[in-house]
Amino acid sequence: MFDLLREGLPLFLVPQALVLTMLGIVAGLVIGVLPGLGPLMGIVLMLPIAFHLPPIAAMGMLIAIYIGGSAGGSISAILLRIPGTPLAAATLCDGFPMAQKGRAQDAVGLAVAASAIGGLVGGLILLFFSPLLAKFALRFAPPEYFAMALLGILTIAIVSEGSALKGLLAGALGLTLAMVGTDEFTNAYRFTFGNFKLSSGPHIVAVVVGLFALSEMFFQIEAAGFLARPNVQRLRISFRALRLLGHHKFNLARSALIGTFFGAIPGAGGDVSAFISYATAKKLAHPNEKYGEGAEGGVVATEAANNGTCGGALIPTLTLGIPGDASTAVLMGALILLGFFPGPELFRYHPEIVGGIFVAYLMGNVILLVVGILLVPLFAEVLRVPKAWLIPAVLLFSTLGTYALQSSTFDLWVMLTFGVVGYVMRRAGFPLAPLIIGMILGGVLESNFRRSLLISRDGPMIFIERPISAAIITIDVILLIVIVVSTIRSSRKRGSVRTEEEPAR
Repeated sequence: MFDLLREGLPLFLVPQALVLTMLGIVAGLVIGVLPGLGPLMGIVLMLPIAFHLPPIAAMGMLIAIYIGGSAGGSISAILLRIPGTPLAAATLCDGFPMAQKGRAQDAVGLAVAASAIGGLVGGLILLFFSPLLAKFALRFAPPEYFAMALLGILTIAIVSEGSALKGLLAGALGLTLAMVGTDEFTNAYRFTFGNFKLSSGPHIVAVVVGLFALSEMFFQIEAAGFLARPNVQRLRISFRALRLLGHHKFNLARSALIGTFFGAIPGAGGDVSAFISYATAKKLAHPNEKYGEGAEGGVVATEAANNGTCGGALIPTLTLGIPGDASTAVLMGALILLGFFPGPELFRYHPEIVGGIFVAYLMGNVILLVVGILLVPLFAEVLRVPKAWLIPAVLLFSTLGTYALQSSTFDLWVMLTFGVVGYVMRRAGFPLAPLIIGMILGGVLESNFRRSLLISRDGPMIFIERPISAAIITIDVILLIVIVVSTIRSSRKRGSVRTEEEPAR
C-alpha cells in the first residue's frame, strides 16, 4: 500500500497534474450543480481532452470531476429542491427544509464537507483493499477473466434503471459493437461493411459522447424553458460547517463506510447507498433531531455516503476490470485509451500508475473540502445560467472534443449516430450504461473465451473445472435466472393490470 503511494506521488506532484485536478474539482462541482448533467456528463465531455494528456494528469482530472460532480448535486437539491444528480435525491429530505428555515449556508457547507470526508474514507479503504484484491486476482487465468467480464455485464444490467431484460439487451448491443473491427486472432475484418474507417471499430469516446452528452441535450431541447432563471438564495463563504460536522462524527464515519461498501458492489450506486445511509441515521438518531424537518445529520448521512461510493466503485474497477457504475466505466475506458488495462496486471507491472491514481483521488477530496467551501457563492450563481447558453456550450465542447481525437469527420458521424441511438433507447426505457460496459468488456470477454478454449483439453469444461472460475460462473447463472424470473413476473404483472382494465372499459 505504502509502496504504491511512494511510487505514484512523484507523478502526481507536478504542476500539470495538480492544476488539472483542481480544475477538475471546480468543473465537477459546476456540472453537478446543473440539474440533468452530473459527474458522468463531465467525464464524457473531458474525455477527448484527457486522451492527449499524460496518464496521471488525465486520470487526476477525470477522477476530480467524478468527485466534484458527485458532491455538486446537493447544492441544487438544497437551494431549489431539484437534485443536480440522482445521488443527491436523498439530500432533499433534510437539505431543502434547512434552506427553508434560513440555514441554506449551513446545509450547503455540511453537504460539501461531508462529501469530501466521506470520499476520503472511501479512498483509504480503496487504498487498503485494492492491493489485496489485486493480489488474489493474480491467480486468474483466461477462464476467470471471461467469467468476471460476464459478471460485470450481468451485474450492471440487472441493477440498471427499468427492466433487467432491457439492461441485458443493452449490454448485448455493447458486446456486438465490441466485435466491429479487426479480429485479434485472425486479423480479418468483421462487420466493417467495406468501410476501412471501421477497421478499429467505432471510437469509444465518440460513442460515449454521443450516447450520453448528445442524447441528454436532445432531451433538454425537447423540454424547452430555454430562458428560465430560477430564484436562488445568495450564499457567502463560511467554514462554520466544519464545526457543525464535528457534532456528527459517528454518523459521518458510519455513512461513509456504508457508501464505500455499496460502491464496491458493481451497479449498486450512490443513490442506493445514500438512502440506506439516511434510513440508518434516522433510525439511530434521537427523536429531538427531527429527521425530515431540516436535521443536520440527514445531510451529513446522505452526502458522506454518496461520495464514499466513489472510492468503493473504484475498487472493482481498478482491481478486476469490472466498473462499479457508469462513471467508473468511462474512467476505465479512459485508462484503456491511455494504454493501461485495469486489473491485477496493472498493479504488477504499473504500480506507479495505480499509486498516482490513488494519490489523485485522495488529494481530490482534500481540494474538494477547501475549494468547495471557498467557491460556494459561485456555484449558487451557476444555477442562474439559462439553458439557452448551456446547451450550445455542451454541443460545442462535444463536437470539438470528438473531432480532436483523430481529426476525423467520421468520428463526428459516429457521435451523432449514437446521440440518436441514446435518445431512442432512453425514450424506450433502455439504460445506457450496460451498452458502454458491454462495449468496454466485450474485447475481454471474447478474447479470454477463445483463449480458454484454445488451452482447454475438454472444451467448455475448463470453465467449471477450475474452482474460482466455477464459483464465478455459478454467480453468473444465478444472475441470469434472476433476470429471467424478474422479467416473467413483470410481464405477468402487466398482463394482470391489462385484464383488470379491460372490464372497466
